[in-house]
Amino acid sequence: MSFMESDTTFQQAFDALQQDPGVVLFTALQWIPQRSSLKRLFTSHPAEYPVGGEKTVEISPGWLGTVIEDKKPFLAADLDALKEVFADSGLIQQLGCGAVINVPVLDPDSNVVGVLALLDAEGKYTQQSVDTAVALVNANQAQLIQAFEAHPTEVKVPESTEAPAKDTV
Repeated sequence: MSFMESDTTFQQAFDALQQDPGVVLFTALQWIPQRSSLKRLFTSHPAEYPVGGEKTVEISPGWLGTVIEDKKPFLAADLDALKEVFADSGLIQQLGCGAVINVPVLDPDSNVVGVLALLDAEGKYTQQSVDTAVALVNANQAQLIQAFEAHPTEVKVPESTEAPAKDTV
């Protein structure tokens, strides 16, 4: 799958999730276990949340425990809950959002390959919203896994970092 095809897959997920449970801000975040970071591969708001941006230190341990270690969806239904987890809650508020659902995408070996982040107005999301989002992810799991895996997680390092030898002739 190419990067463009992965963008199409993420766009289709975004479109479906906008219908139900509703989304104002949407991002697809690739989990990079080597760095314990999340890299943004797709966003509905590229000016505020550019593709390629990574979140590391601002990920809260409670969130990591739920979404990455326990592989379960995360719900922060109001601004207070959201502020406990996200360092960028001010920007989130400016975009009219005060609630978040994060759904991990698991490969066939149950490894987290990525996370879909759905944000909407405070009080908009319930457990039913989480169930709806999870059902959509499960129905499109194969395509979502391919979309995340189309982006390599490790930077390939050349075998030798020395400068090539110079000709002595």
